Amino acid sequence: MKIGFVSLGCSKNLVDTEMMIGLAQKNNLEIVNNEKEAEIIVVNTCGFIESAKQEAINTILEMAEYKVTGNCKYLIATGCLVQRYKEELIKSIPEVDLFISVDEYNNFGDILGKLINSKIQRCSLEYEDRYITTGNATAYLKIAEGCSNRCTYCAIPYIRGPYVSRKMEDILEEAKRLNDMGIKEVIVIAQDTTKYGEDIYGKKMLPELLEKLSEFPNFKWIRFLYAYPESMTDELIQVVKNNPKICKYFDLPIQHASNSILKLMNRRTTIERIDELLGKIRKEIPDAILRTSLIVGFPGETEEDFESLYKFVEKTKFDKLGVFEYSKEDGTPAAKLKGQVSAKIKNLRWNKIMELQQKISEEKLKENIGKEYEVLVEKVTNKYIIGRTKKDVPDMDGLIYIKNTEQVNIGEFITCTVTSVKEYDLIGMIKNKALV
Repeated sequence: MKIGFVSLGCSKNLVDTEMMIGLAQKNNLEIVNNEKEAEIIVVNTCGFIESAKQEAINTILEMAEYKVTGNCKYLIATGCLVQRYKEELIKSIPEVDLFISVDEYNNFGDILGKLINSKIQRCSLEYEDRYITTGNATAYLKIAEGCSNRCTYCAIPYIRGPYVSRKMEDILEEAKRLNDMGIKEVIVIAQDTTKYGEDIYGKKMLPELLEKLSEFPNFKWIRFLYAYPESMTDELIQVVKNNPKICKYFDLPIQHASNSILKLMNRRTTIERIDELLGKIRKEIPDAILRTSLIVGFPGETEEDFESLYKFVEKTKFDKLGVFEYSKEDGTPAAKLKGQVSAKIKNLRWNKIMELQQKISEEKLKENIGKEYEVLVEKVTNKYIIGRTKKDVPDMDGLIYIKNTEQVNIGEFITCTVTSVKEYDLIGMIKNKALV
């Protein structure tokens, strides 16, 4: 049978989808990218915030249309939305033939087999079966499941459970498979990468893991995302500073710059400690890229709180920044807090921060003009070679567009000079092809 997958949400969810594809391939199901051709369609949903839930529901209903206009015989929904609202979804979307929640992934194969009346080898989703969907050069490496931080606004602990690290030997075994495939960029992910190892080794093990990953010969760029500032250590900063393979890129979700709001969020830090950490990183690694994510309109956020946040962003000048309007999530402590902020005010505050950051981003981008960068090629058209520098994460940050004057291949590295900027992207000219 022909099977197609739609993966929504974060990169951690994408890894789950890749394991589903691997399981399907192992059982001789034909993977197709065109939903019209698929006899089985699997939608892996996100349920993190309200907009993600709505996107998931809309996508499921859109895929249900292929039961009428395409070849779809079975529609399956899985992932975080299903984990949280399975019974409600069963009642409200009868077009779906099967809902598989996250805590059923150990029996994914059996459940799928019963639906399509076919014997499925191996029940559970396995990392060793993963089919990499991110091209021939880049892959995500998930090092833990769940989260134990219990931020008051976040539903992840209720969806994915407490933080559980993978054994280092299992991660390194998967890394070897990626290395042998020729993967050049590895992106280490978890809900909180900086907490890796605490639960099974009794100490933070991300620095050691990154060092071990750098020993694989094909890995040229190594990144880690979702690094909580309260768990950032001097050791980790030094590893990033001294290891040439590790990108000088810190993804630090601070969420706010008012101590009263941080306390309401149950963030175990203060703005003074965050400021000190950012200063330390920039002192030790002057060319480090700092990325953060913020929430505006959290319950109880006053004009004074927002002004503190605005001034902090203005002063700090993050290289990359994402802003979310607070989303009231069922079952979270923040949903019960007094002082819920109106949608209008949340949107006004979101716009104000985004306008500020746009100016900062323009200034930051212009600093690149005249500089040389190594670029990982991701797409080639008649007009442009399109890729990323070490400063940019796929699907989050900008791209560099280079006039196509030489024969290059997707997945290789080239050297280029930045000549101009456009919105969030760089424009460049090729210098020479790197010998890699």
